[in-house]
Amino acid sequence: MTTTAANTSARGTRQALLVSVFLIASCGLAYELVAGALSSYLLGDSVTQFSTIIGTYLFAMGVGSWLSRYVTRALITRFVQIELVIGLVGGFAPALLFVCFALDLGPFRPLLYAAVFVVGTLVGLEIPLVMRILKSELSLADLVSQVLTVDYLGALAVSLAFPLFLAPHLGLVRTGLLFGLLNAAVALWAIRVFRDPLGNPRALALQGIATLMVLVAGFVGAERLSTWSEAHMYADEVLHAQSTPYQRIVVTRWRDDIRLFLNNNLQFSSRDEYRYHEALVHPGLAGLPAARRVLVLGGGDGLAVREILKYPQVAQVTLIDLDPAMTTLFRDAPMLRKLNEDAFHSPRVHVTNADAGRWLETAEGLYDFIVVDFPDPSNFSVGKLYSTSFYRLLARRLAPGGRMVVQATSPFYARRAYWTIVATLEAAGLQTAPYHALVPSFGEWGYVLAAREAYSPPPAIPIPTRFLQAANLPTLFDFPADMSRVPAEPNRLDSQNLVRIFEEEWKHAIR
Repeated sequence: MTTTAANTSARGTRQALLVSVFLIASCGLAYELVAGALSSYLLGDSVTQFSTIIGTYLFAMGVGSWLSRYVTRALITRFVQIELVIGLVGGFAPALLFVCFALDLGPFRPLLYAAVFVVGTLVGLEIPLVMRILKSELSLADLVSQVLTVDYLGALAVSLAFPLFLAPHLGLVRTGLLFGLLNAAVALWAIRVFRDPLGNPRALALQGIATLMVLVAGFVGAERLSTWSEAHMYADEVLHAQSTPYQRIVVTRWRDDIRLFLNNNLQFSSRDEYRYHEALVHPGLAGLPAARRVLVLGGGDGLAVREILKYPQVAQVTLIDLDPAMTTLFRDAPMLRKLNEDAFHSPRVHVTNADAGRWLETAEGLYDFIVVDFPDPSNFSVGKLYSTSFYRLLARRLAPGGRMVVQATSPFYARRAYWTIVATLEAAGLQTAPYHALVPSFGEWGYVLAAREAYSPPPAIPIPTRFLQAANLPTLFDFPADMSRVPAEPNRLDSQNLVRIFEEEWKHAIR
């Protein structure tokens, strides 16, 4: 071979390895993101889940990097074999974890962290081996700069693709298998590029092809596996399951009971949701006969809007919900349209899909009644919507004499969290009227009315209701001893003590 040909071949080898680094970096970060999202979906959308998953994964990568020193012979062969093992383990890990969770095959957390540790260790072996393979081709400075540059670019590509395309369109199971396929493809590519130095390339190629076929079969059957897993995860028939950039949406049915789950957490049961939504809307709105403009933050199922539309004097309802998949589902699905009585088809309703905090910063106009129906403050991204700064921003949108109501979790199961929300509203300069109602699916549930003036229950509820009556309204504002007020600090944006308190209380409540 001529010198020119040898240089061309060496350059091609380096480029192939650098492309491999890009792909394996993409795969490595993808497995980490899938594990974090999976733990969030199944164990609760909490900063704790992502923090512990990322920490475990990075520690495992360090262990893998340390172990790479003991790989001293046949580096290319070992690299190929590691890629194939990562493809199988990392690719199938989300599917297997879903199955374990659905069938309750043992303590889920140890299984989750064991899978994260194994994948992280294998990923940690990759880059050191590539650098050792390349060290004869590049100087140390070029080797480190080029490998790390390509590694970070691969991580950037996946960090953008995961929330925008992969998770919402492929789902977690297929995303894991897709990157498993990429690892197997890297292995087959390496076999082709390094065919001559490999001792037995045919045997490795057969292993690679077999791995690729298994992963393809898994990818093709992923939807069926996900459906089967969720059918076992939920006691009832799954009518709809969808991953979005923001959450996992699952709708189930048992006989006439339709249930909505977000990230595996029950949001409502059609058998008693009217209790929750009547208690949310009517104590505040029934006493505002001149209310014409209403703002709803959250409430993408349209059930609170359904109750608001019962008031003929309300001329406009503006709903702000982050996830367009939610509002689209409850606007279009016939069974869900029946449940919210076609609330999203009313000409009085205007839906905007946006982050409520950002929307409020630029919003104009005042509202006579504001409904704040966010998920519970189980993570910092939601916790900021329960902060003093958010409530001050919201108070600026209240018309003179207007009121707002906030769903505020359970004063029984999360007593300190509930009164923290009350204290936060008061720290924002509002007068509060805390109250609660029994919703069988959730137990005692809490709400807080807030305004610039003191509140008194209305003498009548001017529209038909199934649960709430004027006669029992005063009892909602009476708290028994085990739910009565306890000392609590306001939830401020820079500390978000509410998230920690909420998690601690619910952790003990479900034991």
